[in-house]
Amino acid sequence: MDDQLTLRIRLFREGGQVRPEVADFVTAELATLEDEGRTVTEESAGMLTSHLMMALTRLLDGAPIEQFLTDEQVAAELTGHPEAVERARRVSERARAALGATLPESEINFLAMHLAVLAQQPTH
Repeated sequence: MDDQLTLRIRLFREGGQVRPEVADFVTAELATLEDEGRTVTEESAGMLTSHLMMALTRLLDGAPIEQFLTDEQVAAELTGHPEAVERARRVSERARAALGATLPESEINFLAMHLAVLAQQPTH
């Protein structure tokens, strides 16, 4: 993980925008991706990081997660990326087990989109 992505996470945590356990969970998920050879940088994973931290925080805070108007379109785009969808489901399951936060299908789909983009990045 590069310094800029580490800074992003630190700013979310220190600014009180996310719970420490959420920042820890997301950091661990990013480390796993990196351990698998993925390039995890601000450029490749910044949006994934912010989206997942904010979604988990909203869920833990009891804030509603709205369905997106583009859910069907996103799901259709994901048909070519079954591995990203499966990984998003596993992340969601780990979030439920570790944090008690159950991501709705729309959030799983958006997470899968981020993961599909990350999978297309060159590995190191």
